[in-house]
Amino acid sequence: MRAVKALVLTGNGTNCEGETAHACRLAGAEAVVAHTADVFAGRVRLADFHFLNLPGGFLDGDDLGSAKAGAVRFQYARVGGEHRFLEDLQRFVADGKLVLGVCNGFQLLVKLGLLPGGAGGAGTQAASLAHNDSGRFEDRWVHLAVNPASPCVFLRGIERLYVPVRHGEGKFVPADHEALRHLEGQNLVAVRYADPDGQPTQAYPHNPNGSVGAIAGLTDPTGRVFGLMPHPEAFLHRTNHPRWTRETLPEEGQGVALFRNAVEFIRRELF
Repeated sequence: MRAVKALVLTGNGTNCEGETAHACRLAGAEAVVAHTADVFAGRVRLADFHFLNLPGGFLDGDDLGSAKAGAVRFQYARVGGEHRFLEDLQRFVADGKLVLGVCNGFQLLVKLGLLPGGAGGAGTQAASLAHNDSGRFEDRWVHLAVNPASPCVFLRGIERLYVPVRHGEGKFVPADHEALRHLEGQNLVAVRYADPDGQPTQAYPHNPNGSVGAIAGLTDPTGRVFGLMPHPEAFLHRTNHPRWTRETLPEEGQGVALFRNAVEFIRRELF
């Protein structure tokens, strides 16, 4: 069987690359963690991989707005001094491969215009992530309701998730009402913050940042580019759960399922 190759980018403040690579390996992929500098220099080639992971952390210290500096870097950095990295990334998606952005990674995809995509074309920013309504950093576990009509390949067979958030700028804000209607109409809203009964909510703390429409994550129209603020890679084993000593839980954490869906899709569709 051919190996599914996952690339996990790190550098400039990201700090979740280890957990993300571990999640890829648990799902059956070969994972390589590489600094963006090595990719921009051409020492690591994006084209050699099937699954790109953009993990969370404190990208560029979260200065200049969530992931904005990172987006500018992606847009203008030249691979080996020749073509822009963004061109490689767009080609990667066009070739049918998968991209997952978590927390800073989600912010990055939104600022690059790769999410939600389709509204004005790839590269057109149609939303942003703003400071939490609470006015402070939020570190808590949240319930997520999955949109069953979403084309997102990462969420197949999943109805609900319970995973942590840890961010200061996680409030999803669409550019305008038209952008929000596009998201809703095309089922590009993949996951929403929910109450313990699984109902999407604007109520704090279940919606920890005040995101418009309780939007916690988006997919592009192909279903192959997915980004979310909560951290699935932070729930890979029952001992990651905040109540693991008080509840009987499956050995495997819920987050693994997203990565397994990605690996299975690649084996089915790309090999």
